[in-house]
Amino acid sequence: MSSSFSSLSPQPVWNHFASLNAIPRGSKKEKGAIAFMKTFGESLGLPVTVDQAGNVIIKKPATKGMENRETVALQGHLDMVHQKNADTRFDFDTQGIKMKVDGDWVKAEGTTLGADNGIGVASIMSLLASTDIPHPALEALFTIDEETGMTGALGLKSGLLHASILLNLDTEDDRELTIGCAGGLDVTATAEYKTENLPGGFSGFTLMVKGLTGGHSGMDIHRGRGNANKIMNRMLSEVTAQCGIRIQSIDGGGLRNAIPRESRSVFAVPQEKREACTALVQSLTNILKHEYATTDPHLEIIIAPCEPPATVLPVEFQKALLCAVYACPNGIYRMSPDIQGLVQTSNNVARVLVEDRKCTVMCLTRSSVDSEKMDEASAIRAAFGLMNAGVSFSGSYPGWTPNPEAGIVKLMSRLYREKFNSEPLVNACHAGLECGILGANYPGTEMISFGPNIQGAHSPDEKVQISSVQKFWGFLLDTLKNIPAKN
Repeated sequence: MSSSFSSLSPQPVWNHFASLNAIPRGSKKEKGAIAFMKTFGESLGLPVTVDQAGNVIIKKPATKGMENRETVALQGHLDMVHQKNADTRFDFDTQGIKMKVDGDWVKAEGTTLGADNGIGVASIMSLLASTDIPHPALEALFTIDEETGMTGALGLKSGLLHASILLNLDTEDDRELTIGCAGGLDVTATAEYKTENLPGGFSGFTLMVKGLTGGHSGMDIHRGRGNANKIMNRMLSEVTAQCGIRIQSIDGGGLRNAIPRESRSVFAVPQEKREACTALVQSLTNILKHEYATTDPHLEIIIAPCEPPATVLPVEFQKALLCAVYACPNGIYRMSPDIQGLVQTSNNVARVLVEDRKCTVMCLTRSSVDSEKMDEASAIRAAFGLMNAGVSFSGSYPGWTPNPEAGIVKLMSRLYREKFNSEPLVNACHAGLECGILGANYPGTEMISFGPNIQGAHSPDEKVQISSVQKFWGFLLDTLKNIPAKN
């Protein structure tokens, strides 16, 4: 760790975060992180279990005088979202995250930082390695694949944990005590098409949408940020209508849980419409820059000439595709009528890939009401029925029903008021947390989620606030110190 990090407090947390970030750990690629955590627990002489799903469980006895307190599970996920800027050269499969200090914040150099959920994981590691922090018996649960399906939590069997309280360290605002979350569903539309040879008399263009803010498709969906796939589709639809373009390919977005920031398309336009096409793109660009000036001030839309493609989509398939993506809901579907300011149901059109005779559109639908989640998924299926695409549902996970009367909620609310002289924000969130799944396997466990300030999660703008990590760490230690005695 560089000297700029060695002076950060709490030093154990930042040390462990740096060690964790040196290991590639994208979702579904956590093999190195699993081995790292297993070795870590064994080096402390603590019992370690790696279950069939790949989750790592490390248990630590209570410190002297805390043996009669309730056992606490501390939970975080090992995987991180891999996103980078288009001009950043970085291999997530082989390189560790390059971090830097910028004032009161820690950032990465052109990539996601992994503070989601690396800071939570590092905090748990610090407690496991500590020799002077009072705490009850601890069960550390490090899950895998939280970001792309929660398969680690879904695969966790009953009987491995015995804690009566679970602290999930995966919230991204240090004022919040999260006691409920949305469930999710992966919706995927697929279709195949036969290409057609491009007739003569056409010129080629590439169209790039870039510079959008992006962000977390749950926590940031209410902010009205631009979706590169929807913007690209809007552009292509208008240029098709006015200039008769023929599309070769579309490649936009990436992970389901990230609001897409970039999209690229290759198309051909009749030569006599070249100037009209570029003028129309510029006109639409000006309109979009005005519409998104507040949320996406760095939006760029670039059109550039290229060699005309040899093959293009059939006219009717192109028309149906553009109509289907236009009709597909994106953003807020419904706000909660019961909890002020909470998004109840939403969808993120995360990925559009059209090339090599195959078309794939990937969405992530979220809701705290399961029936409404399925209703929006049905709306998406209906939209892609316009192009006779096949639509599959997968990766469903439940929401987490709030219990404001739980003892841990009351305890931490009181401690927050005493420690910070202000009221915590006790709420539910629209992100997917593993608590709903864990609660199904371990009914009766009291659960709460909290964490430090993290901004820009799931995007290369991700950063974590140093002073907030200090606040979060102190609050975590006070919570453990005040865990009640066993009944």
